Order: sequence, then C-alpha cells, then structure tokens
Amino acid sequence: MANPTTRRPCRSRIVVTAIAAAAGIGLGGTALADVEQGDVATQAHAEAVAPGTPCSVSARACVDLDTQRAWLLRGGKVTRGPVPIASGGAGQETPLGHSFRVYRKNKDHVSGEFTGPDGNPAPMPWSVFFADGGVAFHGGDRARASAGCIKLDAGEAEVFFNDLIEGDKVQVVRAAAEAKARGGGAVR
Repeated sequence: MANPTTRRPCRSRIVVTAIAAAAGIGLGGTALADVEQGDVATQAHAEAVAPGTPCSVSARACVDLDTQRAWLLRGGKVTRGPVPIASGGAGQETPLGHSFRVYRKNKDHVSGEFTGPDGNPAPMPWSVFFADGGVAFHGGDRARASAGCIKLDAGEAEVFFNDLIEGDKVQVVRAAAEAKARGGGAVR
C-alpha cells in the first residue's frame, strides 16, 4: 500500500473523468461532482450551517472551493477566517467531502511528487493531511493552483497546523451547491 502522505498524480481520476465524459456517465457522488451525495452528505445537510460559512457546525475546518476561502471552527463558531486559499487545478481538483478527518501532521513536509525551481522536492510547510492521496492544508504560493491540496499563506498554514488535531473533521464544499442541497437556504 502506498504511503498516504505522499501525493501521487491523480491519473486515475483523470482517466475516470475522461471515460465518464465519453460515455455520458454522470459522476454524482464522486469528488468530481458539485456536491457530495449519500448518507454522509445527507447527515451533514441536516445539521445547522456554521454562521458565515457553507459548512456544518460539526466541522473543525471548512473550505469553500467557490470563493477560495477557508475557516477554522470550534463548537460551530468561526475562530479564524475567512482566509484565502488556492485549491487544486484542472485534472487535479481538490476532492469534495463532508467527513474528511485530519490523519497526520508534518511541519516540514516536502512533496514526493513535485520539485521546486531548485530541483529539490517542493516544500509543503505546516502540512495537515486530511484526505486520501496526501491532500493537505499547507503553506505555499497561492498564485498557482495546487495538485489537489489547499494552499494557504505561510502564517495561516501555521495557524491551521497548530489548531487542528488528528481526528478533526474537515469539510470541503462548493457554497452554491451546498445552499441548493440544503433547500436553497442562504450560505455565505
């Protein structure tokens, strides 16, 4: 089994997307859909929305891919944010989900997939891993899309690193789709 903290190219996601598009198959319920489907999403949509975010009150970290913003929450209340982010680019989209969990943290992580301009592994400081494939919050240049991760300015990445602990729930959503899934209610 591959090390879950090492990002691997998302070729399987690209292939699945291409096959599905060619066959006209919908991808509802996958990370490529606008909103997560299934029991987990239904349960999340039954919860109250944390004020000022598109996420449920049970989340500890919230990411809105529509507005490219993130929040830290405690007890359903915002403790940090919104802060600007950069998410995954075309072909390496950040996965959507209502029940990701922080499973590892590494202050000085470096990419196992990408190199920096100096030819060394790209730095991913203050990494907080929360989704399969090594998807993490980490510090980085927000001017460029990530390979599926959530890039934050260095200071914000350090705050997320220091605040989140293993087991904390992370929700990654699209605010417009969340509002629709929750019956059209306003999500800010």
